[in-house]
Amino acid sequence: MSGPVDTNQGTSTRPYLLRALHDWCTDNGFTPYLAVFVDGSVQVPMEYVKNNEIVLNVGFEATSGLKMGNEFIEFKARFGGTSREILVPVDHVVAIYARENGQGMAFPVPTDTGSGKVATPAADARPSGAARGLRLAAAGPDDESTVAQAPSAPGPTAPADEGPGEPTEPGGSPTGRPSLKRVK
Repeated sequence: MSGPVDTNQGTSTRPYLLRALHDWCTDNGFTPYLAVFVDGSVQVPMEYVKNNEIVLNVGFEATSGLKMGNEFIEFKARFGGTSREILVPVDHVVAIYARENGQGMAFPVPTDTGSGKVATPAADARPSGAARGLRLAAAGPDDESTVAQAPSAPGPTAPADEGPGEPTEPGGSPTGRPSLKRVK
């Protein structure tokens, strides 16, 4: 995320969109969740990571000292009764959404993790786990983000360390993979 800024491109919109959607969630009484791609640059409790991904509740009730900067998201949270320091590079956030209704935004999985290695997400370059079940639509040809809205499905919401239930086709049957629909 750091480095020279192309004067035609500007800085990344991701941290601004994350802050805006976090504000939207809290203003509307929703619980903001972050889905994070985990590699060596992410500081989270590894015992809660599944398929290189973790879902974090970033609501004010669940965090202490939340700072959503342009490079990192930092806060303290309790996991299993123990307070832990969390540090997430902004470019590792693959989705932010409201727990209650799944509305939010998904982002591309990072392809360069800073270690010189290419990140290898579980299946392909789409968010998995937490972002599974989100209906994705292109935000624009030059935008790095993807607008997302969960399909309307009754039932309980998954706990913080798991994603929403399996996505369904319009007929309602589980497919095991998210369905994508590009809107231009």
